[in-house]
Amino acid sequence: MLTKDKEGNLIPGLEGNERYEGYCAELAEMIAKKVGFRYEIRVVKDGEFGKLLSNGQWNGMIGELVNGEADMAIAGITITSERENVVDFSKPFMGLGISIMINKPNKDIPTAFQFMNPLSYEIWMCIVFAMIGVSVVLFLVSRFSPYEWRVEYNGNGPEIVNDFNIFNSFWFSLGAFMQQGCDISPRSVSGRIVGSVWWFFTLIIISSYTANLAAFLTVNRMTAPIKSAEDLAKQTSILYGTMIGGSTYTFFKKAKIPTYKRMWSFMSTQKNPSVFVRNGSDGIARVRRSKGTYAYLLESTTNEYESTRWPCNTMKVGSNLDSKGYGVATPPDSDLREKITFAVLKLREDGDLQKLETRWWFENSQCKDKNEEKDITSSAELDIINVVGVFYILVGGLVLSLITAFSELIHRAKVEARQSKVRVLPSCFWRFFIPILAGMSTNTLLLRSSRNVKLHLGIRV
Repeated sequence: MLTKDKEGNLIPGLEGNERYEGYCAELAEMIAKKVGFRYEIRVVKDGEFGKLLSNGQWNGMIGELVNGEADMAIAGITITSERENVVDFSKPFMGLGISIMINKPNKDIPTAFQFMNPLSYEIWMCIVFAMIGVSVVLFLVSRFSPYEWRVEYNGNGPEIVNDFNIFNSFWFSLGAFMQQGCDISPRSVSGRIVGSVWWFFTLIIISSYTANLAAFLTVNRMTAPIKSAEDLAKQTSILYGTMIGGSTYTFFKKAKIPTYKRMWSFMSTQKNPSVFVRNGSDGIARVRRSKGTYAYLLESTTNEYESTRWPCNTMKVGSNLDSKGYGVATPPDSDLREKITFAVLKLREDGDLQKLETRWWFENSQCKDKNEEKDITSSAELDIINVVGVFYILVGGLVLSLITAFSELIHRAKVEARQSKVRVLPSCFWRFFIPILAGMSTNTLLLRSSRNVKLHLGIRV
């Protein structure tokens, strides 16, 4: 590419090889120093890597090498058997494979009840039914077992009681699940067996939930519509294609694997619009503007590089479909081939190729997230949206408790009013205010019976 400043503008006044920068420009300089030759960088005339035309001629860089117009081609030229027949390649300076490029999906927006995401909806429903089942079984075994019954003495004489009615059974199950315990516990062996298996169940569920909770609260995930070539082949809503005449195009055209044959059949039958593009830039641009309706099949190196370029809306999904490499191409029987191969191997052994790739693929990324600049050892900060659902549940529980308390008050007032033959409203009034006044006063107020309420109000029956 042409040399640009930090703002992306071309730098004027540069001449010769200084006009170009990038991975291949620096690789050419490294090889020239190792081999010991002078060179001049020139852009290929038709902008093509090189493919065999219908007239038997080659275009692009391969064509210029065959025609003697260039001495060496350093670019993202994939080594193929077809190209190897007409030019010579050095050892690969970079490994790659065919990959899938899609439009980057939006990150999942945090929801109020995101804290429930560590467990699926099915698991939550199973937990609810398990709690109901345990409560019912505990209630039944407490009814059947004689060791859960005991005798209590009160003013009316001895009475046989059992702590585990249906409501207390639910309360025991809920307390155990919330890891808070309960003020009653089973006395019989059968009841303790029920409690023990329920405690073991809650131990595993709570531990699994806690282990995954932090990741779900602090990480905004992106859910890709496809994750592999198999996913692409099984659907038709997302179109996919490649560059006409390139090595990827040839790979699918000659594929023998059923999945890739099915993908080629789909691509070759799409005519309006066609899924094939004339060059790589058109394919990448089509992915960027497709809003998730088009996937482009290309070399993984280009895919990974473009995912670091502005506007940062593409990404690579899945693993590579094959394995191949980029090589430096030279004319047939060129004396430069062996020297260049030696230089490439030396650069690889010294780690220079890896440093070069890291510099141009990652260090010069235009898509660095501001959050990545933070110290990775610091803990992620939660936003209110991550835990607001917990506050909703808290407020809802408090409101429900108040409504339940008022309902109990009204019900009890009706019963006492009917027994004492007084009106319901005054009874409700004093049942509401007397406990409050008792809590505010230093002296304890005690209403011994509903008749005291009648005398205090001065109500005549």
